[in-house]
Amino acid sequence: MATKAAPSCPAPMKATSNGAFQNENPLDFALPLLIVQIILVVSVSRLLTFALRPLRQPRVIAEIIGGVLLGPSALGRNQKFLDIVFPKKSMTVLETLANIGLLYFLFLVGLELDIRAIRRTGKNTMVIAAAGITLPFIFGIGTSFVLRSTINKGVSNMVFLVFMGVALSITAFPVLARILAELKLLTTDVGRIAMSAAAVNDVVAWILLALAIALSGSESSPLVSLWVLLCGMAFIVFSIFVLKPILSVMARRSPDGEPVKELYICITLSLVLAAGFITDIIGIHALFGAFVVGIIVPKDGPFSGVLIEKIEDLVSGLFLPLYFASSGLKTNVTTIKGAQSWGLLVLVIFNACLGKIVGTVGLAMLFKVPFVEALSLGFLMNTKGLVELIVLNIGKDRKVLTDQSFAILVLMALFTTFITTPIVMAVYKPARKGTPYKHRRIQRKDLDTELRVLACFHSTRNIPTLINLIESSRGIRKKGQLCVYAMHLMELSERSSAISMIHKARKNGLPFWNKKRGDHDQMVIAFEAYLQLRSVVIRPMTAISPLHSIHEDICTCAERKRAALIIMPFHKHQRVDGTMESLGHSFDLVNQRVLRHAPCSVGILVDRGLGGTTQVVASEVSYSVVVPFFGGQDDREALSYGMRMAEHPGIKLTVLKFTTKPETEPDPSRADASTESIKDKEIISELVTFKLKNESVKREEITMGSKEEIIAGLRSMNSSTLFLVGRTSPAMPLSERSTDCPELGHVGSYLASSDFSTTSSILVIQQYNPSINDMEKHPDVANAASDNVTELSNV
Repeated sequence: MATKAAPSCPAPMKATSNGAFQNENPLDFALPLLIVQIILVVSVSRLLTFALRPLRQPRVIAEIIGGVLLGPSALGRNQKFLDIVFPKKSMTVLETLANIGLLYFLFLVGLELDIRAIRRTGKNTMVIAAAGITLPFIFGIGTSFVLRSTINKGVSNMVFLVFMGVALSITAFPVLARILAELKLLTTDVGRIAMSAAAVNDVVAWILLALAIALSGSESSPLVSLWVLLCGMAFIVFSIFVLKPILSVMARRSPDGEPVKELYICITLSLVLAAGFITDIIGIHALFGAFVVGIIVPKDGPFSGVLIEKIEDLVSGLFLPLYFASSGLKTNVTTIKGAQSWGLLVLVIFNACLGKIVGTVGLAMLFKVPFVEALSLGFLMNTKGLVELIVLNIGKDRKVLTDQSFAILVLMALFTTFITTPIVMAVYKPARKGTPYKHRRIQRKDLDTELRVLACFHSTRNIPTLINLIESSRGIRKKGQLCVYAMHLMELSERSSAISMIHKARKNGLPFWNKKRGDHDQMVIAFEAYLQLRSVVIRPMTAISPLHSIHEDICTCAERKRAALIIMPFHKHQRVDGTMESLGHSFDLVNQRVLRHAPCSVGILVDRGLGGTTQVVASEVSYSVVVPFFGGQDDREALSYGMRMAEHPGIKLTVLKFTTKPETEPDPSRADASTESIKDKEIISELVTFKLKNESVKREEITMGSKEEIIAGLRSMNSSTLFLVGRTSPAMPLSERSTDCPELGHVGSYLASSDFSTTSSILVIQQYNPSINDMEKHPDVANAASDNVTELSNV
C-alpha cells in the first residue's frame, strides 16, 4: 500500500547567484533580491516624501503610504509582481533586516528621550499627559468589545482589550516634534506642553505595550505573564545598575574635542544587540532591550551625539523604510468592504480622535489654557507613527489582530497623523505682526538711542569675529548702548538627531526643560563670558528650521526684537591657502532671502578672522576700518556704522570718498539723483564734524574715471582689518569674472575675492528701505516663524 508523501518545504534561498550568464535568475537568490527590494522601497518612499512636501506632512506618512502601496492593497494585487519582487520565501530575510534596523532605530529613540527632562516636567503637563492617555485607553477598551463581536472573534478578551487601548492612546513623540518644528511651534506654549506630554506618553506606551505582549504570550498559564513581567523589571534594574555605569565610564572617557574611541562605539552597539537578545528570551520583544539601552546612555558630552552620527543615516535612510514595507505587505485595505467594515473604520477613527482630543482639551482648559491652544494641543497629541505600527505588527504576529482589524488600525494611524498639520495650521495662529518701531537703520538722528543687532552664526567658526565686531561697535555712549541678539542658526533635517538638537536648544533656553542650566554648549558660553566683561547686553538665541524657511525665523525675530541691523555670515569661508570655499548654495539662498524680506538693515559678514581666531580684550583692540563711499543709501548706512565704530579708542577709521569727474556726474535735473546727492552731502557734513572731535578718523578724496582707478584706491588699503561697504554702491563691476555673489554687490564681491586680500574682513551693508521691503508688503509672510526661536538667556 502506497504511503502518502509528506508535503515538502521549499528549499531555502542561497545567498548569491553565479550570474545571468550562468542561466541563473539573480532574483531567485537572497542578496540580489534584497538589493532590489531595498532600492524599490527607498525610491517609492522618497518620491512620496517629495510629493507630500507641499502639504507639510512628516516623512513617516510617506513611508506608511509607500508600504501600503507596495503591498496587496495596490501593486501587490498583481500576484506576478509579488512573486517576483516580494516572494514569500524572501520575507524572512527582509523582515530580519528590517527588524535589525528597527532595533537600532529604537535605540536612537531612547537616545532622544531624556528621563531627567520628564522628571522635571511640571505637574500640570503631567496631568494633561495622563488624561491624554487614560481617556483614549478607555475608548479603546470600548472599541475592542465592538470589534471582538464582529471581525475579531476568537481572541482572548484581556489581550485584545490591552492592545486596542494602547493602539488608540499612543502619541508619536518623534513625529510630533517634526510637525511642531515644521509649523514653527516648538517654543510656543502649545509646543512646550505637547513635547513634554508626548515624552511622558511615549514612556507609558512602552510600559503598556510590554504588558500587552506579556499577556499575549500566556496561552498556558497566567503565571507565565507574571514571570515575563517580573523578568522584564529585573532586566531594567540590571540595565540601570550594571549597564549604565559601564556606559557612563565610556562617556566620561570621551571628552569634548577628542574623537570617541572606536572600541566604545563597538561595545555600545553590541550591548544594543545583547539587550535585544535578552528581552527576546524573556518574551517582551527585542525592541525593548534596544530602547532601554538608548535611555540609559548618558546624554551629556559628545558620546551620545557620536553614536547618533554613526548609525542614524544608515538606519533611517535604508533599514527603517524596509520595516514600513514589511508592514505594508501585511496590510490589505481590500479586506475593508461592506457597510459594517467601513462603519467600524469610522468608529475606530472617531473614538481615537475623540478620546485623545477630549481628554487633552478638557484637562488643558481646567489649567486655564485658552480653548484654541487646548484644541490644537489635542490634535497634536493625536499624532501616530512608528510606535503605533510596531504595536499593530506585534498584535498581528501574535494573532491578536486579524487582517481586517489590522488594516483598519493602520488606516486610523495614517488618517489621524495626516490631519494634524492642516487642522493645527487652520486652528492655531499664534503669530501676530510685531508692533511698529522707529529705528530700523543704523543711520538715525538721535544717536543716543539703543542700537539693536541680530547677529547670526552657523558654527563656532564665526563666533570670535562676531564678538570682536560687537566689541568694536559698542562705542562710548552711556545712553546709546548696544544690545545684541546672537542667534545660532540650526538646520532642521529629517535625520533623527534633529530631535536631539531640538532638545539641546530647548534645554539651554527654556526653564521649562532645564532650570539649572548647567550644561550650556560652548557657543552660549562664549557669548556669556564676553557679557560678564563688557557693558553690552547679549542674549544668545537659537533658530531651528529647514534652510528653505529659516529666513522667516530670522526676519520675524528681528521684527519682534526691534532690531536695526541683521548680521548674516557669508556662505563661503576662507581656507588655509586663502581661497574661499562655499558651505553650500542653500546658505547663499538664505542670505538672499533675508536681504529681500528683512524688516531692518542687513549686513553680510565675510569673515577673514577679524582680530584673529580668539576674542580680543578691549585694551588690545587695534583695528583699521575702511569705508569706501560712492554715494547712495547703502553707503550712507555703512558710513554711519563706521562712525559709530570710530568712537571706540582702538578703531582707526578711513573714509575713501570716491567722486566722479565733472563730465561723468549724473544729471542734476533728475529728482532722484538730486535727493540722493543732498543726503550724501548731509552725511559727509556729519563726518567732517565728527572728524573734528575724533583724531582717529581720516578722510581721503579719490577721483574715479575708470574701473582701474577705483581698484587702485581700494588696493591702497588692502592691509586694513575691516571694510564696511554699501551693497548697492553706484560703481561699475570691478572684476572681469561674473560674480556668483549678487548679495555682496560690485564692490563687495571684489573685496571678497582672494585676488584682493586674504586678511581683510568685509561687512556688506544694505540699508532698510520700506518702499521695496517685502516684509512691509506681505506682513504675514513670517506666519509663526518667531515662535520657533528659542531665547537662551535674558541677562
